[in-house]
Amino acid sequence: MTTVSVLIPAAGSGERLGRGPKALVRVGGRTLLEWVLEAFAWADEVRVALPPGVSPPPATRADFITGGAERQDSVARLLEEARGEVVLVHDAARPFVVRKVIDGLLEAVARSGAAVPVVPLPDTLIESEEGRYGVALDRSRYALVQTPQAFFREVLAEAHQLARARGFYATDEAQLVRELGYPVELVPGDRRMFKITYPEDLKLAEGLAAGWRA
Repeated sequence: MTTVSVLIPAAGSGERLGRGPKALVRVGGRTLLEWVLEAFAWADEVRVALPPGVSPPPATRADFITGGAERQDSVARLLEEARGEVVLVHDAARPFVVRKVIDGLLEAVARSGAAVPVVPLPDTLIESEEGRYGVALDRSRYALVQTPQAFFREVLAEAHQLARARGFYATDEAQLVRELGYPVELVPGDRRMFKITYPEDLKLAEGLAAGWRA
């Protein structure tokens, strides 16, 4: 049996959302963090990085630490004490977690050591040319990356070590693992696992939360 640690970097300020800390923003009567903690209650270990001065929610079995200045710094701190053979790194701003996607990730990481969920681009993709419509790109060659992202713990730890040595920062862990030269498998994601980033996203999330348990 493989043990799983879930790492949740939740130290974001919520600047683009217009309120914060983002993890404590409420949707459907609960904070985003509470949604995520419930979704991963099955895991062997859940570790969360919070902003300085923010108290963890009561009566949770997760371990809490203070996050770093950047997302990558928070994940590195969470990874230091993680005990699982596999780690899942998940954004606190993605409250709706689809179990089918998790199962696909765990199967893929067992095969290849690193896997991320992706969804295809639904819209036309262009290059902006000084505020004007530019060249249309072949959207079939591109995908939107979601979380959680799954890795053998030792692979991700080595990737973070290399990133620190090079002073390299990335927007997600898969980039760090790829920089290490390790292949990252793609698995089908789910559009309901969208990231709450802008104020209008909260309205979408409220609609989804209303029927989520049902």
